[in-house]
Amino acid sequence: MATLKKKLQGLVAATLTPMTENGEINFSVIGQYVDYLVKEQGVKNVFVNGTTGEGLSLSISERRQVAEEWVTQGRNKLDQVVIHVGALSLKESQELARHAAEIGADGIAVIAPFFFKPWNKDVLVNFLREVAAAAPSLPFYYYHIPALTGVKIRAEEVLDGIQDKIPSFQGLKFSDTDLLDFGQCVDQNHQQQFALLFGVDEQLLSGLVMGATGAVGSFVSRDLSTLW
Repeated sequence: MATLKKKLQGLVAATLTPMTENGEINFSVIGQYVDYLVKEQGVKNVFVNGTTGEGLSLSISERRQVAEEWVTQGRNKLDQVVIHVGALSLKESQELARHAAEIGADGIAVIAPFFFKPWNKDVLVNFLREVAAAAPSLPFYYYHIPALTGVKIRAEEVLDGIQDKIPSFQGLKFSDTDLLDFGQCVDQNHQQQFALLFGVDEQLLSGLVMGATGAVGSFVSRDLSTLW
């Protein structure tokens, strides 16, 4: 079973991946980034290697190194470091999930594979289950972002009975403008106490009104020009 310190809620920073002018990752500023979020923004939860962090544009080695640096620099400062480990390759996603567990991350998240797309809910859930099983001790979150994946399976469908297949499942990052779908997620899953995190900055107020328990966004990370 997943070990959950506390429910992931409130503001969660979708972190940028700092780069040098030569396109190399600028690891030296991540410690400053952590301090900026904690001291200037009051944010202690982060979502690493997601869309804002351009995780899918990084190599597997780079993704591992970025995850390691956030966990290291966030120790005793951040409450939760959730690592996005989604990939087109199931084996690569499982490798990243195992790595996240090894380095002491607090959770993992996965998008739907988006080239050879799952054609129904069961295929998608089976993919998610295989990734989650690679790191069963970590809370698992489904990252729903159909505008980028092209996978149009409704989040409400995915959540239906998901904990029976993925015991470590703890919640959803909902990055879509379909508020009806999000509202159904809220209505049908309140008894499970899932984390329902809204991921569209421009519609955040609507998401909160409908019952979002938190938000994952880049709006808390925008004024970073002084760091690099």
